[in-house]
Amino acid sequence: MAKESMKARERKRARMVELQKDKRAALKAAGDWTALQKMPRNGSKVRMHNRCGLTGRPRGYIRIFGISRNVFRNMALDGKIPGVTKCSW
Repeated sequence: MAKESMKARERKRARMVELQKDKRAALKAAGDWTALQKMPRNGSKVRMHNRCGLTGRPRGYIRIFGISRNVFRNMALDGKIPGVTKCSW
């Protein structure tokens, strides 16, 4: 499990990106790079990192489901993800 502060930091970044999306796009279209640099860094989308929605794990993230591989495996084996079954050949 990731520290609660790391998960909170990512939620804060996501909020700031959503709030500043339109203003950043307008500044980029106008070519006003000095005003863009004065804006908060956490408002930039590239600073966000994919983390598991349940545990906050930063590695092994499965984008389609929004969770890490470990949580995905446990949920799939428990039957909590519809349409996903264990395969053997």
